[in-house]
Order: sequence, then C-alpha cells, then structure tokens
Amino acid sequence: MSRRADIVIGGGLLAAMIVLALLAPYLLTGDPRALSPGNRLLAPSAGHWFGTDQLGRDLLTRVLYGARISLFVGFSVALLSSLVGTLVGMVSASDRRLDAIVMRVMDGVMSIPAILLAIALMAVIGGSVLNVIVAVTIVEIPRVARLIRGIVLSLREQPYVEAAVAAGTSRPMIVWRHLLPGVMAPLIVQATFVWATAMILEAGLSFIGAGTPPSTPSWGNILADARALWQIRPTLIFFPGVFLFVTLLAVNMLGDGLRDLLDPRQAPET
Repeated sequence: MSRRADIVIGGGLLAAMIVLALLAPYLLTGDPRALSPGNRLLAPSAGHWFGTDQLGRDLLTRVLYGARISLFVGFSVALLSSLVGTLVGMVSASDRRLDAIVMRVMDGVMSIPAILLAIALMAVIGGSVLNVIVAVTIVEIPRVARLIRGIVLSLREQPYVEAAVAAGTSRPMIVWRHLLPGVMAPLIVQATFVWATAMILEAGLSFIGAGTPPSTPSWGNILADARALWQIRPTLIFFPGVFLFVTLLAVNMLGDGLRDLLDPRQAPET
C-alpha cells in the first residue's frame, strides 16, 4: 500500500471517529450513565443498535462517549509529551554536562515497563481522566526526548548550522530557524505513535480499574464490565473492541504514511 493510501485511509478513519465522538450528544439522546434494569442484556435491535449492558445502559451510547475519552487522552498525551520531550531533548543536546544527567534519568524511566510505571503513578495520584493524561505523558516523555536529542546532535554537525554559529547568530535564533524545522517531521510521526500508545495504556488502566473512574464511560471500562459476560452476550466486548481496534489502526496507518512521506531517505513514488 502506498504512503498516500495509508494517509488517506488512516486519516479518513480517524476523522470519522473524531466526528462520531464530537457529535455523540447530538446523534444520541440517551445518557451513557442512565440505568434501566428492565432492559438488561438486550441483544442488538432497532431500539438499541449495539444492545444493552448488565445495567440496561445503551451500549452504542457508551461506546461513542467512550471514544471521546480515548481520543482526548491520546491527543492530549501526544501533544504534551511532544512539547515537553522536545524541550528536554533540545536542552539536553545543548549542554554535555546536563546531557549526562538528563539522559540517565530518561533511561531510568524507560527501563520500567510503560504499563507498570503508569499503574504506579495512578496509584499515587488517583484515578481520573486528567491523572491518566499526566501519568501516560510522564511515561512517553523520555521516548520523545531521546528522539529529539539524537536529531539535534546530528543537525548541529550540519554545515548550515556551523555557518550560523560562525556568523554569530544567537542560540535562540539557531534553534528557531535551523533546529526546530529539522525535528518537526520526525516529531509529527512520533506523536502519532504516542497517540496510539496512549489510547492502549488508557484502555489498559481503565480495564484493571486504575484509570478513569467506573462512572465515566471509556472503552477500557466497558470492556472491564463485559469480561464476566462475554459468553452470555459477546457483543458487549465485540463492539468496543472493534472501535478501539479501528482507531488504533487508523492512527498507526496515518503515522506510517507520514513517516514514509516525510522521511527524505524514502524514494519518491513512480
């Protein structure tokens, strides 16, 4: 599949998911938290397209509202980790003494499995959507920082950067004119992969009860509620699982397409 097809398909699927999430209050009139014991575990029908869960809540409503949480967490983590990671990477690459300290800290954080570190952080700061964003951002910052550091160290050896230094250009101007443009393409690609990873971590944390509160509909919470009922009503796991899979596929396809398009080492299409 060509790089343009990856971008078009991945971007189209992601855009469709974002539109569904944003328009959920207008497409659906139900409350994702509304209980209806008389409608427990209904099969998919015209009245409830995805059926209902064990508390009588409409599954389609909960899945679409869950998309808002997953996409918001993924985008927020990608944005914050990119900003902080870029700052840390550039500062580290600019000072060799500071570099040794900062990179050892980053290595220490990266040595801990992401999900275990996220669980430990959530145990300290408590479960909420905001705290999930904070915890997962801390997990992802070192990966972005190491990427930016490596790129900046390479760019510093380029003739145009050395010429700018020899001409007496100030350090902030060198960063703004020469270093930042050089890191933007790989940073954008990395941000898409961070986005996908953040959604997986959020779903995993919510699934084990360490993420978003049970009262907040998220794909992880929906899957956790359904794990004991999958033999009775497999659609309770199937529908949120498919939405999570399609969203992750879309983000990764978009990232792969952008990587191929923005990487100058890739041969142009014929």
